[in-house]
Amino acid sequence: MISLVSMALKADITKDFKKINLHLLDQTLLPQNEKWLQIETIEQMIEAIQSLRVRGAPLIGVAASLYLAKESLNTNNKEQLLKIADLLYEARPTAVNLMNCLDRMKKIIHSNTEMLPQTAINLFNEDVNLCDRIANNGAALIQDGDQILTHCNTGGLATAGIGTALGVIRRAHEQGKKIHVYIDETRPLLQGGRLTAWELQKLNIPCTLITDNMAAHLMSLKKITKTIVGSDRIAANGDFANKIGTYSVAVNCFYHQIPFYVAAPFTTVDSKCKNGDEIPIEQRKPEEVLGAAGNFGQIIWAPVGINVYNPSFDVTPAKLTTGWIMDQNVFTKNDVIKGCFL
Repeated sequence: MISLVSMALKADITKDFKKINLHLLDQTLLPQNEKWLQIETIEQMIEAIQSLRVRGAPLIGVAASLYLAKESLNTNNKEQLLKIADLLYEARPTAVNLMNCLDRMKKIIHSNTEMLPQTAINLFNEDVNLCDRIANNGAALIQDGDQILTHCNTGGLATAGIGTALGVIRRAHEQGKKIHVYIDETRPLLQGGRLTAWELQKLNIPCTLITDNMAAHLMSLKKITKTIVGSDRIAANGDFANKIGTYSVAVNCFYHQIPFYVAAPFTTVDSKCKNGDEIPIEQRKPEEVLGAAGNFGQIIWAPVGINVYNPSFDVTPAKLTTGWIMDQNVFTKNDVIKGCFL
């Protein structure tokens, strides 16, 4: 039996590749309930991605690849498998890791469908290794006494490994550096308040939860010394898409002269995308802004019939970014200007 285990994904694969059991941690129920979902159908997989039961660009790509491998055990019909891949492809249009993973799987479909399970395993292991290299590269930038702001969730719940931005923070903590993390709540779905806070508590990393609109105030009090965020897609010029609210954080860091870093695997770079204007931005359901839903049920605080604008991501210009922490290296603005992402 081959077992792939991360904080939010479990896959048991028989050595003869005859059966794959895929389980995902339902992140919509965290932090109060830890419930694992067994994924059996394409409808379940797509719903899990779109509802953010599984989330984070790297983990979505790995999870979708493992599901496609699972489907390949039921059929070797290439057209059917390619159709399933396309359905998964469209589940979250901004996350380039999903597309990269599925593009690799589609190449295998064209050549030898029997290799799909091994390819999915390789993708899982590659992400674990990528996270380690990102963490090591980024931790070198963290100093003893740093007070770090982060936005959304970028740890083990978002990747197969220890994470991207949160992986950097975790590695610095493991190195014995005395740090404190300020967690943006991350409206409207509260990935910071629900998920990042949950992860940091489990790791015993000192942290404080704040609402998104408190960040600039803390910066003015010199309570923030660095900011590290993740990314779902990076354009060739260094512009990047991340959870809505990241752009505001970057602008505030720029004004207060605070280093602002983005941490992501190099696979997040879309070299075909010239700049941030070309990054597709997913629009989500208005209900997420009209109120809140969770284990407590649903609360609506907005007036009936009000118009809602609810983009899942915003784009941060490269000129506001201090550095791009990746598995290959930490890239500077000069590196990006010279075309390192092309």
